[in-house]
Amino acid sequence: MTAFVAVPLTALAQDAMDVPVIGTASLPRDLSPWGMFLNADPLVKGVLIGLAIASVVTWTVWLAKTIEILFARRRVGAALRILARVRSAPEGLERLAGTRGEVRELLIAAATELRLSADSQQQDGIKERVASRLERIEAARGRRIMRGTGVLATIGATAPFVGLFGTVWGIMNSFIGISKSHTTNLAVVAPGIAEALLATAFGLAAAIPAVVIYNLFARSIAAYRAQLGDASAEVLRLISRDLDRPAAAVPSTSLRRALSAAE
Repeated sequence: MTAFVAVPLTALAQDAMDVPVIGTASLPRDLSPWGMFLNADPLVKGVLIGLAIASVVTWTVWLAKTIEILFARRRVGAALRILARVRSAPEGLERLAGTRGEVRELLIAAATELRLSADSQQQDGIKERVASRLERIEAARGRRIMRGTGVLATIGATAPFVGLFGTVWGIMNSFIGISKSHTTNLAVVAPGIAEALLATAFGLAAAIPAVVIYNLFARSIAAYRAQLGDASAEVLRLISRDLDRPAAAVPSTSLRRALSAAE
């Protein structure tokens, strides 16, 4: 037969009062983003600050490079429209005399090579040297317009792992705190884990815009370099047209005058 033990109702009531009610238990820390940052481990704080700086750098590069690429593409487009209406390199230099930019630099380089090759009778050799100069200028301008975009690729590739490092470190400290407190109460465990996961959120917030902006810049820079290629081809056509004219192997007076004014 089963034996029943009589338990006083007052004891049961006292035990019920001692059991914490999860829905009404107050958490020991402020779980807002700022509160979690203030209560985080020093290393996790350093990770969060680094990711915030990386995000600021990302948006600064976006603003600066957007303006630079926009003006560069407009400048090259306007010069291309001018070159499409001229018949010779001297005329092109005169029409672009009041401007500064890539296309004018291409024209000056081509005219300079034409002047240096005045005693050459090999038109193909002159064209090759002009094309080599134009190619180098294109490459230099392409490298210049790319400056600053590498940091976006770096931030996009490393920020998630930096945030993950902060998360792992924070969770490790949380488990150490759990073992020291000898409790698995959610009110004690949750704040440390939430602070750790905040680092992952910051990492993603820094990485995603960096990757998107880098891809946008890659397409814009490719379009800019295509415009430079069109300008280089147009300059080469003008030089070829000048070489095919009578006595074009020797630079004309107008070419020398236009080149002197341009330099």
